[in-house]
Amino acid sequence: MQLAKVRGTVVSTQKDPSLRGVKLLLLQLINEEGQILPEYEVAADSVGAGLDEWVLISRGSAARQVLGNEQRPVDAAVVAIIDTVYVEDRLVYGKKDQYR
Repeated sequence: MQLAKVRGTVVSTQKDPSLRGVKLLLLQLINEEGQILPEYEVAADSVGAGLDEWVLISRGSAARQVLGNEQRPVDAAVVAIIDTVYVEDRLVYGKKDQYR
């Protein structure tokens, strides 16, 4: 799994029929120290994540284990919206602190 920040949405009018109704998000990856990386991923979102939220993504075959994605051609899926991240007893990210 990987930490990421929601940067935007991806809209496509022509796509595989199994992707109809699936919200696609543009995500920027984050390392364990909370630093934004210069890497991006598009992921199917089933948890309702919004712009600038930190999320947890599952990639590869694990992304197809998410309920509803079993038969979809997805390589990444948002599986959680993150509330807090602690590394060695240090708060790296707190959702409530982001909106102050």
